[in-house]
Amino acid sequence: MNLDAKDSGHCQWQSPSNIALVKYWGKKHEQIPCNPSISFTLKNAQTTTSLEWERKDVPSSSDVDFTFYFHGQEKESFRQRIQKYLNRMAEEIPLLLNYRLTISSENTFPHSSGIASSASAMNALAAALIDMERQITISIPSEETKQSKFDQRISRLSRLGSGSACRSNYANAALWGQCSYPGSSDAYAVGLGTILHPVFQQYKDAILLVDQGEKKVSSSAGHQLMVGNPYGDVRYQEARKNTENLLEILKSGDLDAFTTLVEAEAMTLHALMMASSPGYILMHPNTLIIIQAIQGYRKDTGIPVCFTLDAGPNVHLLYPDHHKDPVKKFIQDELISYCVDRQWIDDEMGSGSRKLK
Repeated sequence: MNLDAKDSGHCQWQSPSNIALVKYWGKKHEQIPCNPSISFTLKNAQTTTSLEWERKDVPSSSDVDFTFYFHGQEKESFRQRIQKYLNRMAEEIPLLLNYRLTISSENTFPHSSGIASSASAMNALAAALIDMERQITISIPSEETKQSKFDQRISRLSRLGSGSACRSNYANAALWGQCSYPGSSDAYAVGLGTILHPVFQQYKDAILLVDQGEKKVSSSAGHQLMVGNPYGDVRYQEARKNTENLLEILKSGDLDAFTTLVEAEAMTLHALMMASSPGYILMHPNTLIIIQAIQGYRKDTGIPVCFTLDAGPNVHLLYPDHHKDPVKKFIQDELISYCVDRQWIDDEMGSGSRKLK
């Protein structure tokens, strides 16, 4: 294996965000989840990451040498987290210490506002680093050439940067965390696209942007506050039960059961934040207005819309694709006035991460 086969090179990867249905909230060492989670993979909320590398005359002894650009500007506020992640990746990919990296990243959606920007960003970066290794290294183990093993490695390594990132490279839906599902693991996610009932195969997600600013409490801090949360153990048991139930719902196509479970998970997530010490609230007044409007619209029309929330104030309006025309009218007529600058993201299930030419 020749680690110096190439002096320089580049690659570009694109990874989507994902929206958790059963929430991951609470973690152990090295981003191991306290409970399993299930998510829908998105299509339009995504991160594009370009990676360039140039071999150094003298390898680094500990810290990976890199420059990071976000939307064309150096972003020092991200540097510490990326440095920590790259140093951790050097344990998995030692050749990183031989190169100077230039990382350029762009989002199609606001970062740090509760749309899982770290999930798409870390998934794209992990994919790029693995791609770099494959380009530089002449001899590649045969199992790494198999797509399933490649996806699994992207999932596992992206998890070390952001837990929810491990779900982003699978099409349509993914499960992360050990449970009864075959192949499930705490170390990486597995795709669920093959088990979905037809009604769940083309699901829409309207992301209603209540606030595009950075959250006052980061998700990393929120996870840490689960340590000592008086409802933590009960929550983890509930999440395991909800994971098993949702797996059956996704197979059966039971939309009523889907709505009940998904909305309860969203409210539980924010209740856990309020019950932390110190407690905090990420929902805004317009978040609650939108939630009530969605529930009222569902009751009045019978259209199976439902909401979920990530760790932020923005609302994800989930619904089957064949209801898109009336739901978009509902958004325009009743919801958009509660969105900042009347902005929302028209999203849907996507195909996961991909390499760009």
